[in-house]
Amino acid sequence: MKKFYVGAYTLCTLVGLSAQEVLWQKDIKSSTQDFLSQVTTTIDQQYLITGSSIQTGSLREPQGTGKQNNGYDFHLVKLNQQGEQVWEKYFSGQNHDYLSASVATQEGGFLIAGTSYSGKGLDKKEDSKGGADIWLIRLNEFGDELWQKTLGSASDEEARSVIQTTDFGFFVAGNVQNSSKGYGSKDVLIVKLDKEGKTLSESVLGGKGLDEVEKIIPTKDGGALLGVYSRSGLGGSKKTENSGEGDYWIVKLDKSGKVEWEKNFGGKGDDHLRTLALTSTGFLIGGESRSERSGNKSVGIEEGTDLWLISLNERGEEIWQKSYNFGNRDILMGASVLHSADDKTSKGILLGGYTQAEGPSTGSGTSGEDETFWMLYLDQEGNEQWRKHVKGESRKREERLSDIKLNRDGSIILAGTSAEELGKENWKIVKLGDSQINKLIEKQDIKIYPNPVSEYAYVEIGFEFKEADILLYDMGGRQLQSLKTKNKVTKINTQNLIQGAYLVTIKTDNNKTANAKLLKK
Repeated sequence: MKKFYVGAYTLCTLVGLSAQEVLWQKDIKSSTQDFLSQVTTTIDQQYLITGSSIQTGSLREPQGTGKQNNGYDFHLVKLNQQGEQVWEKYFSGQNHDYLSASVATQEGGFLIAGTSYSGKGLDKKEDSKGGADIWLIRLNEFGDELWQKTLGSASDEEARSVIQTTDFGFFVAGNVQNSSKGYGSKDVLIVKLDKEGKTLSESVLGGKGLDEVEKIIPTKDGGALLGVYSRSGLGGSKKTENSGEGDYWIVKLDKSGKVEWEKNFGGKGDDHLRTLALTSTGFLIGGESRSERSGNKSVGIEEGTDLWLISLNERGEEIWQKSYNFGNRDILMGASVLHSADDKTSKGILLGGYTQAEGPSTGSGTSGEDETFWMLYLDQEGNEQWRKHVKGESRKREERLSDIKLNRDGSIILAGTSAEELGKENWKIVKLGDSQINKLIEKQDIKIYPNPVSEYAYVEIGFEFKEADILLYDMGGRQLQSLKTKNKVTKINTQNLIQGAYLVTIKTDNNKTANAKLLKK
């Protein structure tokens, strides 16, 4: 078991004032090169940290499992709302296995997706399809396996992103090299699965060159939006022409996985798409740009590699585009959009990433050469409100942000790696509170979802407290459940309730109370 260490961060404000508080920080120490891929927020505001690690020492051997393989394994750590470890899991094949993506399911568990070089053995239950394959594992909220699938062919496949759809199934987005069904050196692979992991459809998208999918997000109509880094011109399945060396290629899929429309955005240089997000008016597309004004890029670059953001409507038509610069090479790793309570308007955009020096490091340790987490907060029109570098007393020279999430309560989760030298990466997770964002949050004293409920409901408390009692009554005033919580969001079991209406009451340690009606299907 890896040990957690608590430290304190100091925040350096570069532009503007934004009162931020470090709520907690966790460092997961390692002596090897650990890769952190994603932080996934659960419906009850807990956090799944996922990546790939080599299990050092005899982590499994005392249990008599014999699963130590000295290769990279899927590595998962679940943290509660206070940043305390809930559980830690490894999933091992007999060769290297790299965990790329995860999604929290509506049922309360997770689907994790990675690239596997392993055949059948240890935790992997299916044979290799040939070369590298996509390895999927469905988990419950405790990290226990529900099912797993290996997707692949004689070619090399790699997993990149995964989402759950409105029908409780999944889209898995990955890449395939030199496929007999493909068009170029690397193409995009899209697989639609049902909730039990059965393949419903599979498609390969790409032009005559190299196309790499970076992100897939669910759309409001049950379909999906793909963000692709494309170095392909017109040809193959690609109906749009590139403007330069590399472009943003945006593909909208319907709920069955068929292409509805596609768009290409780029200048004459290299533009690398990194992330997507839903807005009230459509979509947000973000990445890095080395292009001056050219092609359909209407903003230039200031220095090195800049951030390039595009807002699109639901048909893929441009609303606005903006460029931002931190100096040197700016790498965008995540974007979150702050929505109104009714989801009809977007209030703000939070971007996260890190900055690298364009040239080789001299080892002097100056801030111009160090890699540092940064955050950039924008209004809904893309106008900058504030920016920050996130540093720390124990900060290492190499700090690379992997993911950023803006929570419903206005807090921010940053997850990345921290190392004094490459090859010894610790995982670093920071939770921040921000008073400016907090003022934009439309809070209810008590909120219950889903409502009506079938099995489990989540009770969200909107005001501040240290400890609260959640009480469940029938409409005759009889108390049915009582539980204590320190969490803003708490899961309650409604499986044994009969169909009808119930009352949920909150009583806190600072004498605040709130009531809401719960409907059982």
